Amino acid sequence: MFEMIREKLQGLGAEAWEMTETAQNRWEFYYIGHRLDQNRAVKVTGTEVKVYVKSEDGQFLGNAAQTISPTATEAEVDEILKKLVFQAGLVKNPYYTLTDVPVTVARKTDPVDVAAIARDCIEALAGVPETETQRINSYEIFVSEICRHTLNSNGVEYVCTYPSTELEVVVNAKKEGHEIELHRIYHSGTCDRERLAKDVARVMEFGADRLEAVPTPKLGKADVLFSTWDACRIYEYFADKMHADYVARKISDWEIGKPVAEDVKGDRVTVRVLPELPNSSMNMPVDREGSVVYERELIRDGVAAAYCGSRQFSQYLGLEKSSMVTNLEVEGGTLSEEEIRRGDYLEVVEFSDFQVDSMSGDIAGEIRLGYLHRGGEVTVVTGGSVSGSMNEAVKQMRFSKEREQYDDRLIPKVTLLAGLRITGAE
Repeated sequence: MFEMIREKLQGLGAEAWEMTETAQNRWEFYYIGHRLDQNRAVKVTGTEVKVYVKSEDGQFLGNAAQTISPTATEAEVDEILKKLVFQAGLVKNPYYTLTDVPVTVARKTDPVDVAAIARDCIEALAGVPETETQRINSYEIFVSEICRHTLNSNGVEYVCTYPSTELEVVVNAKKEGHEIELHRIYHSGTCDRERLAKDVARVMEFGADRLEAVPTPKLGKADVLFSTWDACRIYEYFADKMHADYVARKISDWEIGKPVAEDVKGDRVTVRVLPELPNSSMNMPVDREGSVVYERELIRDGVAAAYCGSRQFSQYLGLEKSSMVTNLEVEGGTLSEEEIRRGDYLEVVEFSDFQVDSMSGDIAGEIRLGYLHRGGEVTVVTGGSVSGSMNEAVKQMRFSKEREQYDDRLIPKVTLLAGLRITGAE
């Protein structure tokens, strides 16, 4: 199928094209408690084709894309390609070109040991301590070997193979006839057994504490501590602001060489893009457009250092060697976790939803479970909401020297945002 589409694209007469064949070999396991309910092996292949058409005056370039099934007939492929050319001709983006830099970065293409990764996940969960009142209800494991073969009309071609793992875990806690259920989804490349077991055990403790929670009081403004994967949203805000797409479209006004915030009294953020991060599901030498991923600092000590983004918007900004963000690393702060945890604050570990709007900087989240630290005492709370603005919070934010990894994000273990608004549930 790949070769047949390739031949047809070469004779299509479009300005440019790119195609990516993705083959996925996935093993799936479904457990009830620790009893295997069912399992299956799935093999899926699809080819995404993107066609580019230049306007008659050469000032604009439109594109259209579609994934073609491996069962499509030759006549169906012809029809799809004709449709893509027509659709691309209707789009009027300022002209740009596809990458023409040959991919010379070495990359392992050895088969992924899907069975070993799945075994690590199963054994990690089997080792989580359980009691009569706290237990693993069920879990599902999806471990994939993904092989991506990309080619464009400039002759840039590469093949890379990498693992991708998704694990869904449901835990239960009960007390005196009351029961609560918490759900977690974990993404990674391979399996970090120790960290997985530790986090699931922590979630079971959250479940037990949730049964003891009282309504969140009306706190007005308070410092809020983030110690779970929700903190990734905070640091993605910084990366988004340095995205070429945002800058070119005037969504972000952050400029290279200028501080991302004035009058900063807290820790200054350093954010970098990495082509490789241990155990990440995004370890690949190139982004999805074929641009080589180089290590680079987006922000250094609170000062904008480099933009990163798609080929299209990077060209609009005149950037060289730019790429999309794959793995993201944030340096630790000046204080330890223990030091940051001193004083009064609200630590929220479960949100029904938590968002940091990259355009406006607005922070919003509904509290499902939190720990209110006041005067040396800790109260478990639930309900209410957190809101504020990163535009202000960045000036006093603190984050720990210690760090924690969440798939393709390596961030400080705890992050403290000062003066957020807390709507109580009392």
